[in-house]
Amino acid sequence: QVQLVESGGGLVQAGGSLRLSCAASGRTFSSYAIGWFRQAPGKEREFVAAASWSGGSTYYADSVKGRFTISRDNANNTVYLQMNSLKPEDTAVYYCAAVAALGVVTVYWEYDYWGQGTQVTVSS
Repeated sequence: QVQLVESGGGLVQAGGSLRLSCAASGRTFSSYAIGWFRQAPGKEREFVAAASWSGGSTYYADSVKGRFTISRDNANNTVYLQMNSLKPEDTAVYYCAAVAALGVVTVYWEYDYWGQGTQVTVSS
């Protein structure tokens, strides 16, 4: 079993930056593909970013491309989401996820493990 805990969310003004962290425990984190999703009130869960187990392949939603960066530190079993140039429409609860896969996984139903979520609020 893999346990995931997100942190780093908060309130930020538009144009600002935040870095989210997702700490993993349990099974070897380096063997898992990772992803970030977000969900705003009344909306469906939305894909944000994903990376392969090696970190060599990444994929981003068009809405965050060029502003967000996904990365991982396998030695510390931690995945990050660096968010720059934040916009009010980025406001949501952000979740990290993991699945035993080699490639990039972008659909939420294929992920086996999820964190509890961290709130990101961007004011205009």
